[in-house]
Amino acid sequence: MTEAWLDALPYDECLALLEANEVGRIAFTTEGWPAVFPVNYRLVQTGDRVWVALRTRPGNVIERAPLKVAFQVDGVDPFHHQGWSVLARGTLHHIDSESNEAHELFDPHPWILAERDSWLTIDAFIISGRRLHGAEPEWAFHWEAYL
Repeated sequence: MTEAWLDALPYDECLALLEANEVGRIAFTTEGWPAVFPVNYRLVQTGDRVWVALRTRPGNVIERAPLKVAFQVDGVDPFHHQGWSVLARGTLHHIDSESNEAHELFDPHPWILAERDSWLTIDAFIISGRRLHGAEPEWAFHWEAYL
């Protein structure tokens, strides 16, 4: 049996995986403790800038998050013991929810629409990822058993 191994994902593949998905997790420290929340999002790219856009309820813990945040999205194949993960680290910004440009460019189309009036973006300055390749299983039976 071959061993499992990790590979770093190229930047372009990280962006493609972020763009292909719509649910991830935002992470930050609140009240001295780490906190991680699932959110749906939209990846926005303009030139060299990359943003992760999301909407939440005004006043909730995500809306009150500190400036420095992380965002993660991943895919897991438990049957083959493989998967991938992309991590974006950056600064959290509030954007004007009344702006037509914000509606067109940054709307992640939240699954829950009620009270999702706080528009946020993560200005991602570090994006990295890795892929876990599962071990190759050995065939449990000898080929001579079938002759």
